Amino acid sequence: MVTENLYASFFGFSERPFNLVPDPDFLFWSKQHSGAYAVLEFGIMSRAPITLLTGEIGSGKTTLVQKLLASLRDDVTVGLVSNAQGGRGELLQWVLNALGIRFGSNASYVEMFQKLQEFIIDEYAANRRVVLIIDEAQNLSIEGLEELRMLTNINSNKDELIQLILVGQPELKDLVLSPKMKQLAQRVAGSYHLGEMDQKTVGEYIEHRLKKSGGTGGEITKSATKIIYESTNGVPRLVNQLCELCLLYAWGKEEKFVGIRTVRKVLSDGVFFGGHALHDREELM
Repeated sequence: MVTENLYASFFGFSERPFNLVPDPDFLFWSKQHSGAYAVLEFGIMSRAPITLLTGEIGSGKTTLVQKLLASLRDDVTVGLVSNAQGGRGELLQWVLNALGIRFGSNASYVEMFQKLQEFIIDEYAANRRVVLIIDEAQNLSIEGLEELRMLTNINSNKDELIQLILVGQPELKDLVLSPKMKQLAQRVAGSYHLGEMDQKTVGEYIEHRLKKSGGTGGEITKSATKIIYESTNGVPRLVNQLCELCLLYAWGKEEKFVGIRTVRKVLSDGVFFGGHALHDREELM
């Protein structure tokens, strides 16, 4: 804690600009993130059966979801499922837990489904709608995704009683578009893929976070930003990691600005583990 306080006060920050924990307050509205959020909002407002959001690890998906959760109206009941895995029936248990629906430890699949259906219908009768967000949905099996699709069959005339938002890595989109998932794909009303930021956007992103923390925005120079972009491919989480290390190095040398030399020193020391992960990913492509 002492180190963190010294680090922040040295640069005049009120808090660390590049904390790795997703924080909606630090959300940078790039064109991509604005587009992705618009699709999520449209999915909610239009009562879309399924909305799909994909992106690489660290692209900002979770931050957008948290921003969405904070903005939902009181007439929306939300269930958030993270890292759900397992076969038929186990996913249904995750869903029931996310919505706060109690069920017996020995309840059969039919009994659990009936409880969920009753809950959704009761919410609809109370003029509330149910939104289920599945994060890291790429971990679900074909059977799991099909089980989710079946939930969207719970409806009342023309109204969707439960809406699904599927969030995951790029392979999720490939999975949804596979021949076995035609019925699921037909229910996807909106989809958006978050790619990496370009060099200009990375510069704006870094400046935004520096200013948001109480800095001037120039604590990391333009020339340093170029190398940071080249070393991270514009992935937000990797940008955060590298910028954090650069600021720590600069602080250690009592330098008020991060320049090219500082970034190169961080990279040459091999402390930026995100760079190794990026290199391994490129080798696999």
